[in-house]
Amino acid sequence: MKIIGARIRAARKARGLRQEDVALASGVGVRFVHDLERGKPSVEMDRVLRVVEAVGLEIHFDERPGP
Repeated sequence: MKIIGARIRAARKARGLRQEDVALASGVGVRFVHDLERGKPSVEMDRVLRVVEAVGLEIHFDERPGP
């Protein structure tokens, strides 16, 4: 969550958005955005994805090589 939070914060700042702007655009509270950006592990994934979309990011998954 720390990596996701850092990427969200960087994208938000690069777009000149405040945490309040992201919260409003994604339908979550400002406190949620604050906690998410700081890597709080107890966040809800559906809300995380809404924030990711609000700051213009996408999440991609890659398979790791097997043992």
